[in-house]
Amino acid sequence: MNILEAAKINKSYGNKFNKQEVLKGLDISIEKGEFVSIMGASGSGKTTLLNVLSSIDTVSHGTIKIDGKEITRMREKQLAEFRKHHLGFIFQEYNLLDTLTVKENILLPLSINNVSKKAAEQKFTEVAAELGILEIKDKYPNEISGGQKQRTSAARAFIHEPSIIFADEPTGALDSKSASDLLNKLSQLNKKLNATIVMVTHDPVAASFSSRVIFIKDGQIYTQLNKGDQSRQAFFQDVMKTQGVLGGVNQYEH
Repeated sequence: MNILEAAKINKSYGNKFNKQEVLKGLDISIEKGEFVSIMGASGSGKTTLLNVLSSIDTVSHGTIKIDGKEITRMREKQLAEFRKHHLGFIFQEYNLLDTLTVKENILLPLSINNVSKKAAEQKFTEVAAELGILEIKDKYPNEISGGQKQRTSAARAFIHEPSIIFADEPTGALDSKSASDLLNKLSQLNKKLNATIVMVTHDPVAASFSSRVIFIKDGQIYTQLNKGDQSRQAFFQDVMKTQGVLGGVNQYEH
């Protein structure tokens, strides 16, 4: 079953005299429970694609359906309500509130959805334990490491069991050990909760944790790779090869 269906997605900026077409008629479908990475050189349109799929930005033309609902037709108020219940976000910069503890940050989506205190406590304990951050629940963001901040951000994205979780370069600001820890946790939660994750990354190591990689070039889909039964190492090699052919991406860039 497809949780996300995007058809003929176009995104342009500017006016008719000076128009920049960033996305050029993309079609994408993502199944429930898939972990999909989107890759491409700088300027290929991958971040713009994530932004329109996740309702952060609007399309110029085309339709996007999430969970059978067409978000491209929704008004701002409907969209805000839809986001609250159906979408989770993990950003490169964590986006945690400094005045709230780790636990309070994670519980935010449940507090705005009026979930009972008992149910919220139970969900918090499950997700925080899964991400290995239960023991830091009373600390504030400025008292914890980057890796712990990003796992807090991930816990906040997962806690209300959204239809789909969008992750924008979630390992971009992390060292390799913290990045690897986070990706292992995302992969485990993806399998355990059948959670759907769509992640933009420039890092082939990060992409190798997903089940499918979509490569974008000049605003269009260039090719896709499916992991299938391959080991993560073998899939990583495939991703590297394709990225090499695509060019313009330095695997060491941050």
